[in-house]
Amino acid sequence: MNSMEVYHKMTFPRREILLIAGIIFFLIGLIGVGLQPIYAIIISITIFIGIKVIVGRRKKMIAKSVGEGICVKCGERVINKKCPNCDNQKSEN
Repeated sequence: MNSMEVYHKMTFPRREILLIAGIIFFLIGLIGVGLQPIYAIIISITIFIGIKVIVGRRKKMIAKSVGEGICVKCGERVINKKCPNCDNQKSEN
């Protein structure tokens, strides 16, 4: 494992940093409105975890629906490394 691979495993993706920054600003806003800091922290952590769970489920759903991939020509789902639409059209000709 070279140093670049280690670097990529240790860093947060940009969207993670943006999510954390947004949650921190939301936390500051809740405290500024007059909510007690402990409640603001609990709400912020709950929102962060909720977003992470929703994104994780959506990634799994997309990975499941895409499967092996998508055909470049027609956009159909690839099954057994073959596109049902394009391969049927080739066999008919």
